[in-house]
Amino acid sequence: MQRSENHILTTHAGSLPRTRDLIDAARARVAGEDYDRLLSDAVDGVVARQHGTGIDVVNDGEYGHAMAEDVDYGAWWHYIFARLDGLAPGTRTLAEQPVRRSGPGKVELTSFGDRRDWTRFSEAYQDPSSGIFTGKPAPFPVFDGPIRYIGQEAVARDIANLKAAMAKAGATEGYLAALSPGSCARLEDNHYGNEDDVLAACTEAMREEYKAITDAGLIVQIDDPSIAENWDQINPEPTVEDYVAFTRKRVEAINEALRGIPPEQVRFHLCWGSWHGPHTTDIEFRHIAGLMLEINAGAYSFEAANVRHEHEWKVWEDLALPEDKVIIPGIVSHATNVVEHPELVAERIERFASIVGRERVIASTDCGLGGRVHPQIAQAKLETLVAGARIASDRLF
Repeated sequence: MQRSENHILTTHAGSLPRTRDLIDAARARVAGEDYDRLLSDAVDGVVARQHGTGIDVVNDGEYGHAMAEDVDYGAWWHYIFARLDGLAPGTRTLAEQPVRRSGPGKVELTSFGDRRDWTRFSEAYQDPSSGIFTGKPAPFPVFDGPIRYIGQEAVARDIANLKAAMAKAGATEGYLAALSPGSCARLEDNHYGNEDDVLAACTEAMREEYKAITDAGLIVQIDDPSIAENWDQINPEPTVEDYVAFTRKRVEAINEALRGIPPEQVRFHLCWGSWHGPHTTDIEFRHIAGLMLEINAGAYSFEAANVRHEHEWKVWEDLALPEDKVIIPGIVSHATNVVEHPELVAERIERFASIVGRERVIASTDCGLGGRVHPQIAQAKLETLVAGARIASDRLF
């Protein structure tokens, strides 16, 4: 994994806007050689655009994770449904899952529709004119048998597409995103009857994907909003101590899935769910940042630019970053259509560099831009990220 030795490196958090052809093909469930050729060409294009823009650490835009709508907050998660055996069609949406209440010393997730942020702003979330309404969700699958990874061909295709595109573009470092065991385990369970067994099965299944990516010489990015986002899905609000204990199981699952994989081939992405909403019930970063560092990764990506979490850069004044680790803070936000000024981008980079050292900062986006902002705006945000990193590099090097 590269460090910012000569200039501030840039990357992004994963998802980039899909092409119209890819979205239409996913909606029509096109498969076979025609789709494979379309996907390969699209990955060539998205990698070339990243490299041409000046992004140092590129990916496939998560194009291998099919997205059938222009606005889609869940492709980072949904993609795994086609790569796991043991799933059956469900009849309930996430919001319609049973409401569960936690008690003293007992922490469990409730329904998505019972989230504290969603209930506090229920009128806004249900209003099509509010700007945060995402339409009626579809029913989610359920676990109805042993969980087993069957995505070998799909991940091999993603690996081949990214490596070929990087070679054509001249990009030197690339990564592929993969779902965490904890997020994988959030579906309803009609088979195991025990959340620990579900988590263990998801751990072994996702390990296959991580191994395939890293064995191919690429970096794997573990996407796990559940580390922060679960806090909002527990009613009533738990103590921080109980939540950390609840979350440590998810951290241990990640480390088990990563056993034997070099940390320098792993980056971990933490976010607070990234939907466009108030986020007034997000857990504070200071409560989970230390827990995040327990994950056996070489780099840690986290939201640091949106207005709910930008102030938390100060956490690093009190939290020691291990010498062999780097941070990938979000410097431009997916949560606004306003394109950040390059000077602001530079200032944000310099804050982190002043604390952990310039060589251990890689500038990124808060979260994925694909499915969240218009393609033109997403490109402008990548351009301002690169421009701001150049300004910061001139000052820091």
